[in-house]
Amino acid sequence: MAATVATVAYLGLEARAVEVQVQLSAGLPAFIIVGLPDKAVAESRERVRAALSSIGLALPPKRITVNLSPADLPKEGSHYDLPIALGLLAAIGACDVETLADFVVVGELSLDGRIASSPGVLLAALHASGIDKGLICPAAQGSEAAWAGELDVVAAPELLALLAHLKGTALVARPAAVEAEPVIGGPDLAQVKGQEVAKRALEIAAAGGHNLLMSGPPGSGKSLLAACLPGILPPLEPSEALEVSMVASVAGELSDGRIRRRRPFRAPHHSASMPALVGGGLRSGRARSALLIWGCCSSTSFPNSSARCSIPSASRSKPEASALPGRAAT
Repeated sequence: MAATVATVAYLGLEARAVEVQVQLSAGLPAFIIVGLPDKAVAESRERVRAALSSIGLALPPKRITVNLSPADLPKEGSHYDLPIALGLLAAIGACDVETLADFVVVGELSLDGRIASSPGVLLAALHASGIDKGLICPAAQGSEAAWAGELDVVAAPELLALLAHLKGTALVARPAAVEAEPVIGGPDLAQVKGQEVAKRALEIAAAGGHNLLMSGPPGSGKSLLAACLPGILPPLEPSEALEVSMVASVAGELSDGRIRRRRPFRAPHHSASMPALVGGGLRSGRARSALLIWGCCSSTSFPNSSARCSIPSASRSKPEASALPGRAAT
């Protein structure tokens, strides 16, 4: 007996298709997950076992093999819990395999059978919409998935309610997209006293989509000027707001399901470590996040040259450099 469930692997801002293949075979009872799983994926065995036990089901006394295909792609994250559980339920005949073939499944399982939130639901919803499939996700993130457009979103609070929906005995209500977050003003150039040359350079960089390098001693106003940049840029287009929200979703920062409308700003400290700047896996570092966010905030391609602005000060003994548009370091 075998069953296959579709899910995704997150590679930065790219969702790669992954198939969860579950097979039951004769032999000593065992539960094995293969396909380059990390520690969080390997621990899905215990979460799935406990979640099924909470709804009155037990694992069959057989050899259970779960393959995450493609096998050469590293898998990480807890969002594989729900597809593994549904694949196992389909293999034992508790739900229909053909029904699951129309959905992409993401979600983490609690020990009591509840479906907990997991990062990247908006990205998974966009991926499902692109391949003409529906999405099964946690109930807390149904409004987030609804922003992906016209697709069938099943946002279930627990495993038992999801099984009832798939069997057609008790349907789960379709989630609706919540209102986008209000635009809250940040630092404004009116707060900067003097620095007319620096403010003019900032306006030119914002208008033309140029890189900007500010040089000056500590306390001369580089970070304040950089923080004022989002306030003089035009409002986010709907497609840009969706991409900015997608970055926040993968980072696990879109918990309220509201689409981000404010242009983001990153100001890493000069002592930030390399892992903090670069990040890795599902976690975006400060520089990596800033680069991705700024890239979708402007539709203008950046030239190779950079505009340079020297910030005057009484003391030039300790020059510092800060930042490209939307990013500053002090």
